[in-house]
Amino acid sequence: MVLKKIAVFCSVSTGSKAVYMQAAQGIGKALAKRGITLVYGGGGDGMAGALVSSALEAGGQVIGVMPRFLLEKGKAYHQLKDLRVAKDLHEHKAMMAELGDGFIALPGGFGTLEEFFEILTWAQLGLHHKPCGLLNVNGYFDQLLTFIDHVQESQFITLPARELLLTAEKPDKILELFMEFSARNK
Repeated sequence: MVLKKIAVFCSVSTGSKAVYMQAAQGIGKALAKRGITLVYGGGGDGMAGALVSSALEAGGQVIGVMPRFLLEKGKAYHQLKDLRVAKDLHEHKAMMAELGDGFIALPGGFGTLEEFFEILTWAQLGLHHKPCGLLNVNGYFDQLLTFIDHVQESQFITLPARELLLTAEKPDKILELFMEFSARNK
């Protein structure tokens, strides 16, 4: 599988630390540098805005996918050439899943986690064979990863299912892991 498009789930908040915004900028630049199209939620605020701005400034291609109700609230990043409008959140997630050849979650809240865990669950169920990873900036996901290890040790997920979740602290490293994952799953 060739990674042509990677979907990134992230917050429209800035978070409490500058490193979160820097990570969003870093992944946007890293994708553009590799010629990989960014697929994201279409927003222009917070980390989402930093992500899309950095990808575009680095010459990257971007596809935004936004539910209609958020578009109507004026939440879209207005410089996007390719903004796809979904009728609701369910269609939004389905479009993101279809477009992405891999999925990365940046630090975020309930929405980021919900979108990412749904796509990771689909991988566990064999509905897709695409890489799924957390960009663990500044240890943001450490406690979550400890809990996921507990879930696996408690036998609520298998070790192969646990191994579907890739993690790295730096944008370039997560993309390297995605390339290795894709090469193994051709």
